[in-house]
Amino acid sequence: MTHQFHRNLNIMTLFAAVLAAGVILFYRPFLNIATSNIILNGIIIGTTLFGVGLCFVEMFRLLPEYRWLSLYLSGRRTADLPPRLLRPVAMMLRARPRQISAATLNGMLDMILVRFEDSRESVRYITNTLIFLGLLGTFWGLIMTVGGFADLIAGLDFENESVLLAMQAGLARPLGGMSTAFTSSLLGLGGSLTIGFLGLQVQFAQNAIFRELEDYLAAHTRAAAPTTPIEIIPQINQAARNLDNSVKNLERVFSELD
Repeated sequence: MTHQFHRNLNIMTLFAAVLAAGVILFYRPFLNIATSNIILNGIIIGTTLFGVGLCFVEMFRLLPEYRWLSLYLSGRRTADLPPRLLRPVAMMLRARPRQISAATLNGMLDMILVRFEDSRESVRYITNTLIFLGLLGTFWGLIMTVGGFADLIAGLDFENESVLLAMQAGLARPLGGMSTAFTSSLLGLGGSLTIGFLGLQVQFAQNAIFRELEDYLAAHTRAAAPTTPIEIIPQINQAARNLDNSVKNLERVFSELD
């Protein structure tokens, strides 16, 4: 189980290192892309860096959970309680029950799933925010492009000999809008893919904890004995006989009254 944690952590570190190396290697094109609209693209890059840091924080927060579960499965039941995700389950298992019921098993697993889902919401929100910022930059750039072309056409005087020079000078704004649209979309999609991949590794690590605990709890679950129809038939026959006797007694009482 610890091997799975280190494997996912190594994948995240390698992916972040390759991404950083790519940015350093192609820093001039990246700088040109980032400075095409430094405000919006700066927000997208900052959000991406924040999401990368959050994914690593969520990953390292799983380490105490892994340690506690490894100690518990190895028989060391006096280990300190885990800090977040498995703490309620650990408090219930401290009593060392030999067996638990199926309802208790389902309740524990549902509790863990809810806590895992809550811990993933921040990463999902950042991923969706990056997509939104990319789309915002796209529409912003398109508005700038359309407005620039409208102003350019409205301000051209085709009878003037320097119309070509005026057109060349006026193309700066619409071309800048197109640059904003494309670069913000590129950075937004790239950031969302980066955060999505790192968040997926965190989810894999959480699923490894969940599977190990699920296997352990399932091995100590007391299955409820099913109630078969054959076992119910004698009870039904006895109830029918009691009802028949009660009806006969009532008939006898009414006949005596008459």
